[in-house]
Amino acid sequence: MTMQSPSPVLARRNDGAVAILTLSRPQSRNTLSEALLAALTAELLAIGDDKNVRAVILNAEGPVFCAGHDMKEMTARRADADRGRAYFADILGQCARMMQLMVSLPQPVIAAVEGVATAAGCQLAASCDLAVAGAEARFCTPGVHIGLFCSTPMVALSRNLSNKHAMEMLLLGDMADAATAHRFGLVNRVTAAGGTTAEAMAMARIIAGKSPLTVKTGKQAFYRQREMALEEAYIYASRVMVENMLARDAEEGIGAFIGKRDPVWEGR
Repeated sequence: MTMQSPSPVLARRNDGAVAILTLSRPQSRNTLSEALLAALTAELLAIGDDKNVRAVILNAEGPVFCAGHDMKEMTARRADADRGRAYFADILGQCARMMQLMVSLPQPVIAAVEGVATAAGCQLAASCDLAVAGAEARFCTPGVHIGLFCSTPMVALSRNLSNKHAMEMLLLGDMADAATAHRFGLVNRVTAAGGTTAEAMAMARIIAGKSPLTVKTGKQAFYRQREMALEEAYIYASRVMVENMLARDAEEGIGAFIGKRDPVWEGR
């Protein structure tokens, strides 16, 4: 296990081929401050270029996974001449870019959620490729209660949940427990409280044992085809599969399957 240079708001450690990012603002409920958004963006960019990392786990210190945007930082900018308009646009743009970066990352990202994930914190979990929730985890998009509809969290929710389930969370603003989040499709698995990182690590190690080229190709294709019409999606997916079939790792994997041996991945 290797440690990286610590950030005041985000910790990173590597466990073999798995990078573990830990939100480290427990005193501020791990809200997505300017500093935390910048740190997450920087680490994700570094991980994307690191061929030694095959999967990523995102977890948090303290009893709250992430309580969304830092409302104290945002409210302070209402004193600006434009009442904060430019700042709000900038910070929401930074957040959107970071969320999209997780989706475009070559490596799968697994959220390990203990405690509460609200607003942009719920968006953060939904933007990960996979998610594990502790039995006491709670999820919520409560903006409607304070006159601020969770429009940006809505983007991630609407791409993970059915329309009715997404609208239920957005319009009612109620807390969804871990079992409800699992039923809605927001999380993949529910573990005993405190067990999410171990479960996420088990999933990450399985992923890390696969061809990195295949995982990268599949993740990219999944998100691209989802936005296409059916016929276009099949044409695109067929083209991707042809290229994948011609890759060295596919040749090796199929040969290993036929020969009843373990494959040796080269990532090409």
